Amino acid sequence: MKLVSIGNQSSWFASLSSQVIFDVSFNNFSGPIPKAYIQKFEAMKNVVIDTDLQYMEISIGAKMYSDSVTITTKAITMTMDKIPKGFVSIDLSKNGFEGEIPNAIGELHALRGLNLSHNRIIGPIPQSMGNLTNLESLDLSSNMLTGGIPTELSNLNFLEVLNLSNNHLAGEIPRGQQFSTFTNDSYEGNSGLCGLPLTIKCSKDPEQHSPPSTTLRREGGFGFGWKPVAIGYGCGMVFGVGMGCCVLLIGKPQWLVRMVGGKPNKKVKRKTRMRSNENGSRMN
Repeated sequence: MKLVSIGNQSSWFASLSSQVIFDVSFNNFSGPIPKAYIQKFEAMKNVVIDTDLQYMEISIGAKMYSDSVTITTKAITMTMDKIPKGFVSIDLSKNGFEGEIPNAIGELHALRGLNLSHNRIIGPIPQSMGNLTNLESLDLSSNMLTGGIPTELSNLNFLEVLNLSNNHLAGEIPRGQQFSTFTNDSYEGNSGLCGLPLTIKCSKDPEQHSPPSTTLRREGGFGFGWKPVAIGYGCGMVFGVGMGCCVLLIGKPQWLVRMVGGKPNKKVKRKTRMRSNENGSRMN
């Protein structure tokens, strides 16, 4: 069943503007998260300042209104008969929602708890979530989210619980603020993540991100590198050894003598023969 099948014209849809707790968890809803619903949550956009309500804990002086609701937040399921004013939560967990998280969710500035876990949500974590400065619990686990963890989430100074486990996230985990308090459990099941608190260090090797510029500069100085020189040296050595063996076996070839600018030995031999003939005639 799709959540939008209830109908945008129903009285139920009209009442969304006053909703501060929206819980449809453990159902069979499918399809994308309706952006129209997110934009309709007017009461969730207005922050109610209540100094007696801190980290979703109910104090004696907190203002309450009578209602009963069962919610799951900070990995704890609890039933509340008295709901404190300023308690704002969305729970869409354990359904079949698909598609990406709407950017409009960053407009719900009063949100204290957001649970979208155990769905089939894809795409990146919206940077607009960095605007949820009152958020205390964020659970996006067991989805198919990709990309990195936005650094904007480090602006969530009240974030006490973070669960991004079992997704396809990658890159360096943001540092500082509340992120320094989260443990490995918040990120397990994301093989591409690195940095603290994980033991996987992020690679800082420039050779993995850019060409080896040092090698290029060395080879580019004379227009060629060491490889052509080595090849030429090897070929020259083979040629020299071969020619040496040839000379030892058959003497100096005429074509080689001409190539290096020498004179053939044949003419020299003729002069020698002529001189020997002259010596013989004189003796007679």
